[in-house]
Amino acid sequence: MISGFSHVTCYVLDQDRAKAFYTEKLGFTLNTDVTMGDGFEGAGHGFRWLTVSPPGNPELEIILADPHMGNDDESAAAIRALVAKGALGTGVFETDDVRKTYAELSARGVEFLQEPVERPYGLEAILRDDSGNWFSLTARVAGT
Repeated sequence: MISGFSHVTCYVLDQDRAKAFYTEKLGFTLNTDVTMGDGFEGAGHGFRWLTVSPPGNPELEIILADPHMGNDDESAAAIRALVAKGALGTGVFETDDVRKTYAELSARGVEFLQEPVERPYGLEAILRDDSGNWFSLTARVAGT
C-alpha cells in the first residue's frame, strides 16, 4: 500500500543557482547534495542529487534536477526549453498566511507573477523560481 509522497522532481536550469534560491530566498532546508557515480544514467556518467525540503517538512524532498538526469540529450533540451519559457507549473506551496509570506518572500527578491487573490479554494499568490518554474502559494479554505 502506498503511504505517502517522499520526493518530487523540479527541473532547474542551474543547480547551484537553484540551491541558493530555494535555501536562501525560500528558506528551505538543504537535505542532500551529492554527485552520484557512473552507472546512474544511460549515458554512463553520474549526476548531482540535490534535494531541499520546506521548513519543518523534512519528509517531503524536492529534487532540484538538471534536465539531463534520466533523460537523453533531446529530451533534456526540450525540458530545459519548457522550464526557461516558464511553461511548467510545478506545484502548490501551502502557507497559513499568504499575505505575510508574500511580503517576506518579496522582500527577499522572490518574483511573483500574481499578488494574493481570493479564489474558491483559498487565498493564492503565484511565485516563480530562478529557472522559470511557477508555483501557487496558497492558504486553503477549510474543507478544500
